[in-house]
Amino acid sequence: MSFKVIKTEGKARRGVFECPHGTVQTPVFMNVGTSAAIKGGVSTYDLTQIGTQVELSNTYHLHIRPGDDLIRRMGGLHKFFNWDGPILTDSGGFQVFSLAKLRRITEEGVSFQSHMDGKKIFMGPEESMRIQSNLGSDIAMAFDECVENPAEYNYAKRSAERTVRWLARCKTEHERLNALPDTVNPGQMLFGINQGSTYKDIRIENMKAISEYDCDGYAIGGLAVGEAAEEMYDTIDAVEPYMPTDKPRYLMGVGTPVNILEAVHRGVDFFDCVMPSRNARHANLFTWNGKLNLNNEKFFDDPLPLDTECDCPVCRRYTRAYVRHLFKAREMLGMRLCVIHNLYFYNKLMERIRKELDEGTFEEFYREYRVRLENRL
Repeated sequence: MSFKVIKTEGKARRGVFECPHGTVQTPVFMNVGTSAAIKGGVSTYDLTQIGTQVELSNTYHLHIRPGDDLIRRMGGLHKFFNWDGPILTDSGGFQVFSLAKLRRITEEGVSFQSHMDGKKIFMGPEESMRIQSNLGSDIAMAFDECVENPAEYNYAKRSAERTVRWLARCKTEHERLNALPDTVNPGQMLFGINQGSTYKDIRIENMKAISEYDCDGYAIGGLAVGEAAEEMYDTIDAVEPYMPTDKPRYLMGVGTPVNILEAVHRGVDFFDCVMPSRNARHANLFTWNGKLNLNNEKFFDDPLPLDTECDCPVCRRYTRAYVRHLFKAREMLGMRLCVIHNLYFYNKLMERIRKELDEGTFEEFYREYRVRLENRL
């Protein structure tokens, strides 16, 4: 398993990432299948047809239902939902803090109630590592605390310091689990997570501290949770100089196509977000000329494809008028077609970014499309 930066343009990086279930070309967008499924009726076979490189699933949700023990008995997450490519599992930290109705944070971990049935659950670094080991993902994320933005300075500092201590425990348990003779994926990798709200000094100190643990990659967490886009970009700018140059960099939960362009420009390699599939389920589409709301009356009899510059399976076959009709008739096919289009668009955007980096023209592409993709059609 390895990561190699093969070309740079400014801070933007073109790389190749090797993991147990394949090779990933970076920068890359990871399609989000929280509960081992892409919402909107999109299968793993569909993902192979639209250029997906990495699928992301969530530790918290799969632990709640159907249970990581079941998935382990079924041979791990890859076999469970029939995906033979790379998988990253989020640690569950964000969901614990965003979904749990009642929670109590201690040095040991977090006690909380399930958002599904109110069942009492405890999750700490060791528990998160054991669940992710049962899932058998290629990349496991360290257990962390995601604080709200804005957060009180002293709390953000204490939380970031605790996240470092939790990382140490994650690494010890992760190494133990990988060495077991019956582990699902003995080559599973571990990424550490940078926290610290939007306080640059806390972020920098946290990044320095977690980089000492020599993880397989490093993520910037706790962003895109209420702060302004410029605050997010400023935070990336502050942290990036302290991130190891020979390890993948992952911006968690981000974001819009423009957010991704801006973050690539600042040196980020990995992305994930529910936005393309969530927006698609409400007929909000991403195109090469900007954003499009298919619910608008102007598309009632529009014979054009969803995106005139897109060659996805949907745009090759269907019109805006037809897909809009599906939404108005409440046919599930409408959601499915739009999710396929949006995910294809995101994957194609990353492919285009990689091509521009390969050819040394990314800066020109970035300057044009950071404006173009913000248009509303």
